Amino acid sequence: MAKDRGIRGWHSMRKDQLVRALVRLAKKKAESSATSKLRSSKLNGSKPRSGAKARSGAKASKTRSSKTAASSLKGAVARRTTTPAGARRRNGKSMAKGSVAKGSVAKGKAKSTKTVKSARVTGRIRRANEAREQQRDIAGVNGGAKNGKAGQGKLDPQKDRIVLLVRDSYWLQASWEITRQGVLRAQAAMAEHWHSARPILRVVEVDRSTATGASEQIIRDIDIHGGVNDWFIDVPSPPQGFRVDIGYLSTTGKFQALARSNSVTTPPPGSCHALDHNWLDVADNYERIYALSGGHESEGGDLQDVFEERLRRPMGTPMAARFGVGAERVLNRDRKFGFEVDAEMIIFGTTNPSGRVTLAGEPVKVRPDGSFTVRVALPNKRQVIPVVAASSDGIEQRTTVLAVERNTKVMETVIHDPNA
Repeated sequence: MAKDRGIRGWHSMRKDQLVRALVRLAKKKAESSATSKLRSSKLNGSKPRSGAKARSGAKASKTRSSKTAASSLKGAVARRTTTPAGARRRNGKSMAKGSVAKGSVAKGKAKSTKTVKSARVTGRIRRANEAREQQRDIAGVNGGAKNGKAGQGKLDPQKDRIVLLVRDSYWLQASWEITRQGVLRAQAAMAEHWHSARPILRVVEVDRSTATGASEQIIRDIDIHGGVNDWFIDVPSPPQGFRVDIGYLSTTGKFQALARSNSVTTPPPGSCHALDHNWLDVADNYERIYALSGGHESEGGDLQDVFEERLRRPMGTPMAARFGVGAERVLNRDRKFGFEVDAEMIIFGTTNPSGRVTLAGEPVKVRPDGSFTVRVALPNKRQVIPVVAASSDGIEQRTTVLAVERNTKVMETVIHDPNA
């Protein structure tokens, strides 16, 4: 009916809306027809009713016509719409009120559903951010408490440090402790880069074979996470020197280091047995692992502190570890047994008999056959010695650089029991 009568938007209306639109249309048509009749009566010369009678008559005719149109329209709607058996028929006013009430309830339900969904999404985002922050936070991890009785008693780290241990020719073990203040300093230093920063271990290859000193090259960045303080690192090409930095790396490439480890050198393949990756095996083989990790060369430091804290034993000589620090002095008193070792180096070569040779700037005597030999002291350090040969006319000059390092280790004294 609404389509036939040309009502706009009829396809998107509900039943009650369609009824109201049809009633309004019928009223408009009735009013327009009454107005046209009045105009036609004036044009035909009929006398209008005087005073209130004329107005009441017009109003009555309008009311009768509108009521007639509305009743006929309702009858048509009722004929087209069949109600189920046993259901009560409601008039247009009650239907309109019910539809309004249902609309308000539906709107309330939609708002509550939207609020619940928004709260759920907010909760998921908050939990995701908390999990990301926990993964990024590497401060305050007590490694000793989870590795057995050896590390119990230490709750919070006292300083930022990381040590590197040699497990075998192809594996290193990094152990670290990071304070809360260290993480906060890194956050302040990285400023706007902190939101994209992630904790990493930066593996650096150390090459000590160059003449000018040790050279370093970054070979890997390993992503780590909070909740751990040990990481095992596979390394190639033994024997080779390595060290590790721990810190935060942003997506822009900015790296903020928190601590730097000791330098270690992996042994050649086959020179050591593989160990299980935990501190119980380290306790059984701590002397060899401590030596492979450069403990004797570094003269203590963080490496010795970590070993003593995790293993709960002193890292002196085996005699001192077994009987105490003063045991060695007591057993060796009143004994006069001297032993000293030194070394020197001989540098030799050949050139033209007329050439001139200098060693570290000092002239060297050349024999008639062009050979020369020099004895040089070899101190316990690394030294670079240039040897220069020049022709007699000074046109040609050749230089050879010798890089020599002496590393002397005094081993512990062994006392044999004569009664054994």
